[in-house]
Parts: sequence; C-alpha cells; structure tokens
Amino acid sequence: MNTNNYWEQEIETMNREDLKKLQVERLKKTVEIANNSPYYKEVFAKNGITTESIESVDDIRKIPFTTKADMRANYPFGLVAGDMGEKGVRIHSSSGTTGNPTVIVHSQHDLNSWANLVARCLYMVGVRKTDVFQNSSGYGMFTGGLGFQYGAEWLGCLTVPAAAGNSKRQIKFINDFKTTALHAIPSYAIRLAEVFQEEGLDPTESTLKTLIIGAEPHTDEQRKKIEKMLDVKAYNCFGMTEMNGPGVAFECPYQEGMHIWEDCYLVEIIDPETGEPMPDGEIGELVLTTLDRDMMPLIRYRTRDLTRIIDEPCACGRTHRRIDRIKGRSDDMFIIKGVNIFPMQVEKILVHFAELGSNYLITLETVNNQDEMVVEVELSDLSTDNYIELEKIRKDITRQLKDEILVTPKVKLVKKGSLPQSEGKAVRVKDLRNNK
Repeated sequence: MNTNNYWEQEIETMNREDLKKLQVERLKKTVEIANNSPYYKEVFAKNGITTESIESVDDIRKIPFTTKADMRANYPFGLVAGDMGEKGVRIHSSSGTTGNPTVIVHSQHDLNSWANLVARCLYMVGVRKTDVFQNSSGYGMFTGGLGFQYGAEWLGCLTVPAAAGNSKRQIKFINDFKTTALHAIPSYAIRLAEVFQEEGLDPTESTLKTLIIGAEPHTDEQRKKIEKMLDVKAYNCFGMTEMNGPGVAFECPYQEGMHIWEDCYLVEIIDPETGEPMPDGEIGELVLTTLDRDMMPLIRYRTRDLTRIIDEPCACGRTHRRIDRIKGRSDDMFIIKGVNIFPMQVEKILVHFAELGSNYLITLETVNNQDEMVVEVELSDLSTDNYIELEKIRKDITRQLKDEILVTPKVKLVKKGSLPQSEGKAVRVKDLRNNK
C-alpha cells in the first residue's frame, strides 16, 4: 500500500517481534506507574507483582482483572496514579445509569496520545487535513465529542463541533460548510438520512463521502443500509471511556475487522465465565490494558464486549491485529425460555424489510408466569396501509426471527415516530420481567 496511507508508517507496519518488545517495555512502565495508585498498590502487594514480574506479554496473566465494579468502588480517584495537582488536565466519565460512574483522569500526555490515535484512525480511512469533519457526538463528559474533536484537529481538518441532535441544523451545516466527513452513531446516521428526505433534499447529493460510525452495536447489514442512504463509505470504530474513548480500534479500507492499536493497548480475549484465555479466532470477552497512559493506567480491564481476534495478515500492510465487529456485550445478552439472545440478532432480520423503519424496541415481560418477548418496530414511509399485506409482513418477520433466535416473539408493527427517539445510544431492550 502507498506510504501516503499511513499516519505513522514505522509503528503501523512494525514487525510482530518488535511490536511485542515494545509492548513488554511499555507494560513494565505501566505497572511501575500504576503502583502509585491506591488501588493497584494494594492489588500488586497482594499478588507479589513488580516490574520484574513482567518478562513477556503473557506475564500479564499474573495480575488480576480490573472491573467496572472495582472502578466504582474506588470512585472517584482511587485508581489515579499520577499527581493530579501537577499533571491532571481533564476528567471524563462514563454514562453509567446506576451508582457511581467510572471516572478517568488524563494528563496532557494522555490527551496527546489519544488525539494522535484518533488522527491515525481517520487518516487510515482517507480523511485528510483538507477535509471538513463534522462531529454529531455529544460533548461534555462523553468521550465521543472531544475525542473526535481533538483527533480531527490533530490531523488538521477543519472541524465542525455540531454536537448531538438538532437534525435540521446538522443538515444545514453539512450543506453550508461542505462537510466531507461525519461522525455519527448508526441509528442517528439513519435518522439524518430520513430528515434529509423530510426536508425535500436528496441525501446522496451532499458533499459527504466518509462516515465514521460506532458507540452502539450494529450489524453489517445496517452499515450497508446507511452507506446506500447517504452515498458514503461508512467505517466502524471501537472505543470506550475507560480506554480513553474512540480510537482504540478502527477499520482500514479493506473493512475486514478493526485494527486495534497494539502499541497503546494490550489485547486479551477470555472466556467470560472462567476468565481463561480463548484461542485466536474464538469469540470471547475483550480485555484491555493501557500501554501509553501515565495519569490513570488500567490493567486487564474487562470490557464486557464480545469479539474475537483476527490474526491473519491484513492486505493494508498494517501488522496490528484486528478484532471482529463487536457481537454484543456479555451484559447486553438476555435469556428467555433458556435461549441466549442479543439485540443485534433481531436487528439482523429487521433490516432486510424495506417496509420497516430503523427504530425498534424489544420488551421482555412476564404474562401468566411465562416470559414473553415483544418486538415493536416502526413502519417506514414505504409501508402499505393494507391490513392484509401488513399482516403478511408481520408473520414473515415473526417466522424469520424464530429461525434466527429459536424463540417465537410477538411482533407489533407501529407507526413511524411512535417509539421513543434517542439522541444518545439507542435503547433496544426493556426488561420488565418479574424474575429478571
């Protein structure tokens, strides 16, 4: 591949042996820094961990996992290892709905490293400093806003911090500022395409050419639908507050998994039940360790995201391994009638029906002491008013869902706009069962 497609060619194409040496070196430094935090100081003392304990990347298994519960129990600053008065410059937190949020404190070094990673991701998919980059993420404590903002600025783009919501204004900015690259969560990207049409505009005639999507699970079918609706190339990205935010992993132009930047993150895939390592290619829970953060490193953090390592060489020439599209979260999974189900399995079926809109809601409830699954899905503008035809569609959806999830749900077709709209992550499951 042409060297112009690399932001940092030496790092992105580093041979695996040299990359492992760099990881060991950075892991040792990370352990040394982490030992200054109250939480890790205690963990290391209990388990006899020192920098001398780390001679290879596999030695990380000597260290216990860190969980969201650990972070909440040590809220707000129990995992901070750096001097906040001297080096702390920003705090981000997760959008936890119950209890304490998870808090991350950054130094200027951490923010620069993060911005550079986002710039690396954007450059990889063809975004250049000549592009106009519009960000429709929420700003504030949510990392998607400032993460992409500083990354796009680091790259040199003209940036439009449009923030979340106000779809008509988003479209005005796209048209007036000649936006060429847009960051949006998948459900909102579809909503934008719909508002284009509602305003009498053709979304495929805008200047948009590159779309970055992430932050909520989505299928490849949904990505293709978005690409067709907006006439863009859409790239999947992965990140989380605990690991800085966006920029942890990103698709290259070949779109066969997301390259995870192994100079900054150590990757493990474990069995979520036993905690044991899974072979490459097997789906398990993603566990990550920061390797280039000096204020608040996290070691063996259990993400709850389910994916697999793709270890084969990539045609783009980058040597950093890839992770597959996130299948779901181990805590997003729900069990009904003894069957494990992920919302994305439902979406996989719904997206194939042109008569359906993009918004759906799965409700789990107990009726007569039996658990039931209800799938409400909005109709699209293309849908018919003919009851017989709608009933045929509903039965077809029910049959296909049963084939996919092995449970027969109740399917309800509802008018467009009748389900709650979200400008953040779309809420896909409402669990009202008595025994949940």
